[in-house]
Amino acid sequence: MAKARMKQTDVTGGERKFQGFSRASFTFLKNIRTHNDKTWFEAHRREYEQHLLNPLRDLVTDLADFVLGIDLSFEVAPAVNKTISRIYRDTRFSEDKSPLRDCAWIVFKRPGKDWARYTAGYFLEINATWYRYGLGFYDAAPDVMAQFRRQIDDDPESFLKAVAWFDKQDPFALEGETYKRPRGQDKPEPIRTWYNYKSFYLSCNRKIDQAILSARLVDDLKAGFGMTAPLYHYLLKTVQSLP
Repeated sequence: MAKARMKQTDVTGGERKFQGFSRASFTFLKNIRTHNDKTWFEAHRREYEQHLLNPLRDLVTDLADFVLGIDLSFEVAPAVNKTISRIYRDTRFSEDKSPLRDCAWIVFKRPGKDWARYTAGYFLEINATWYRYGLGFYDAAPDVMAQFRRQIDDDPESFLKAVAWFDKQDPFALEGETYKRPRGQDKPEPIRTWYNYKSFYLSCNRKIDQAILSARLVDDLKAGFGMTAPLYHYLLKTVQSLP
């Protein structure tokens, strides 16, 4: 008989709900690629809830108090369309009519209209063979990034303070779309690099490992989210100061 997983506790001694995703979680996502239709999903809904949805809910619950310490206005309800992605895709404006997503994610953000363009948030995304987590915009609006650059121009020292930790760390890479005609080439580094993004996010990219198969993932996310908090608050100020 297989040994039961040992329950892990958080630093306060309370029992954590999230004990890791299982191999079955990633097998389920892999199977979606082969069986991407509603009939198959309804026949396997219980597997989805057991191996994917319930762990995502537990993970949100365990992280809620921590992320509220970064921003009290974050949405932290462990529910689909709040902090958890839907399994069904919106195919109305897509050439790809596959009904199911073969990935899943959680996101902590301020609720609001058009949040993907006007709100920076923390995320974890899992796929059949990899996962990633980080901070940033899904697709920042042009006026957000214009204000970001104005904010740097007006007070470069505040920006440098917000990203002072970045060059001293290893997990996160700066990713996103850059301008074809570079902007800010007269700026010193690291301002020049950040200045040239149309939209950006920080991402820690990993293959499936023991961390995501255990409660250790909660500690990794807390460490990463906490490290990047100065940048989050800087981006919050950017959005709040839009003309």
